[in-house]
Amino acid sequence: QVELVETGGGSVQAGGSLTLSCAPSWFGTKVEEQCMGWFRQAPGKEREGVASIELDETPHYADFVKGRFIIAKDSAKNTLYLRMSDLTPEDTAIYYCALDSQHWRCPMVASQYNYWGRGTQVTISS
Repeated sequence: QVELVETGGGSVQAGGSLTLSCAPSWFGTKVEEQCMGWFRQAPGKEREGVASIELDETPHYADFVKGRFIIAKDSAKNTLYLRMSDLTPEDTAIYYCALDSQHWRCPMVASQYNYWGRGTQVTISS
């Protein structure tokens, strides 16, 4: 069974940056061969997609983060990243890494992803 380990969460002031990392722990699971994405859930709100990345590395971004965040895979490190810049308090949420081992297309549809990390807290203060 695949486990996803997320790191990089923390607290930062508005306008700052954070980079989240996600690494599958199951030997043989390569990030370049899997649909992967980032989702987030703020208090009192439903989980929402942030970014996902296709097998050909084409990225998808939610409208509210486009231009500020970058999703990327590093095959050498077998790690998925989410680089976040120009953060605002509205970005405060638990961020989850997700992996989909069953599909060839990788939209930001939460129900499509069959493996999830435990989440990492991102807190942005004004």
